[in-house]
Amino acid sequence: MPKEIKAHPSVNVYGEPLKDCSHKPVTGFFRNGRCDTCDQDAGSHTVCAEMTAEFLALSKYLGNDLSTPRPEFGFSGLQAGDRWCLCASRFLQAHHEGAAPKVFLEATHSRALDVVSMEILKRYSVTDGDKPHGS
Repeated sequence: MPKEIKAHPSVNVYGEPLKDCSHKPVTGFFRNGRCDTCDQDAGSHTVCAEMTAEFLALSKYLGNDLSTPRPEFGFSGLQAGDRWCLCASRFLQAHHEGAAPKVFLEATHSRALDVVSMEILKRYSVTDGDKPHGS
């Protein structure tokens, strides 16, 4: 019998309501535009980041090609400038490799802190107010 998927509370790293990350392309484990997560989200897709060519190249090199379209999955591929809910561990790996993208803390889920310290997240933090990407 399948286990019911129950989302963790939608709270960002500041303990405030989680803001949207992106609707174009639509992102998130639940494909709701936010970096919401749950116990079934093994990758912890919780870091709202703006893609860079450098990060996309690193991710492809490491085996997760985010830039190639996959129409069979409704995925148009990411480009530099797109926002995406990254796996917290991949963000941390990119940090260690010197290729971490910018992060939107208001749209980064509090569960990211289980993997990445607030100190590291703040190094890459940018803000653009309340407007989610693609809205």
